[in-house]
Amino acid sequence: MNFLIATAIGYLLGSIPFGLLLTRAAGIDIRAIGSGNIGATNVLRTGNRWMAAATLLLDAGKGAAAVLIARYLLTGDAASPAADMVVFGAGVGAFFGHVFPVWLGFKGGKGVATYIGVLLGLNWIVGLVFCGVWLLIAVTRRFSSLAALTAAAMAPLFAYGLARNESSALLFAAACALMTLVLYYKHWPNIRRLIEGTEPKIGADGPRTS
Repeated sequence: MNFLIATAIGYLLGSIPFGLLLTRAAGIDIRAIGSGNIGATNVLRTGNRWMAAATLLLDAGKGAAAVLIARYLLTGDAASPAADMVVFGAGVGAFFGHVFPVWLGFKGGKGVATYIGVLLGLNWIVGLVFCGVWLLIAVTRRFSSLAALTAAAMAPLFAYGLARNESSALLFAAACALMTLVLYYKHWPNIRRLIEGTEPKIGADGPRTS
């Protein structure tokens, strides 16, 4: 029962469309701009860096919040496979809530910021590794989408290697693998453009990942 409750709470938190709410407060409909995505990168295309930064932090924050609520209210921070299931369920629920929010016809963001927030809540070291890989690829290759795809591909490996025990490692890696698969699905247009050589680099005009 706690697993279902945690997953539901995570989904509801994750489905809060902060990018849409912030831009609407500024008199803008983010879905009519750029890629139409509600994530931070598309919010940046409004020209408001502070609003984009707020979207990034809030989208990451809701992922971390879902994990922390589940950990401290539903499991008592107990170290057991059952407790791990509850916590991972909350994190994956938050990620799915952001990507497929029921309030927006299941058309949400691409999940990168929320993925990071979930990882930071589950294991802050894995979250920082994800950010480090993203930053390295973004700086050296200047493709935001490639940075996200590379970091997400490596996340299950680091999750398994840095988990506190074997049972937790398997669950953590499985949760990351599921989120990575969905993230790749949401980034399919970016993957196609990367293959074709038409994906815009960071700082250039055109569709971007968020």
